[in-house]
Amino acid sequence: MEPLERNVSAELARFGAVPGLAAIVDAWPEAVGPEVARNAWPARLSRGGTLVVHTSSATWAFELGHLEPRIRMRLPAVGLTKLRFVVGPLPEPTPRSGAPRPRGSEVSPAALEAGATLAAPIRDENLRKVVAKAAALSLARAAADRSL
Repeated sequence: MEPLERNVSAELARFGAVPGLAAIVDAWPEAVGPEVARNAWPARLSRGGTLVVHTSSATWAFELGHLEPRIRMRLPAVGLTKLRFVVGPLPEPTPRSGAPRPRGSEVSPAALEAGATLAAPIRDENLRKVVAKAAALSLARAAADRSL
């Protein structure tokens, strides 16, 4: 099995990943508030420093365009020069505490450990955490699918 870091790095390079997006994604919900975070999410950061933000509708893109300087000031300064809001896919909303969880959404300690093991060789801490979580969720979903 090839080291996971090599595959992830190759894919990120292929899509032109730019350092700094992880810090922006971490800061986004607090910088914009819960309502905006449900309707707009950072998608990519260009090498020129433009952050492309996907929105749920053209109306959100238009409104947030007017708030661009204020939002940019609240985000980490990682070479960010401008924000561009466009309609695009958003991440799945996280379930609220106390809300019923869909079947198969629980991640077992074994899946968490397996995900962490798969991601362990990755040197970048933020990337390692994201890959470990994604792997654990994927393993949990696969196990849930087999139990049908």
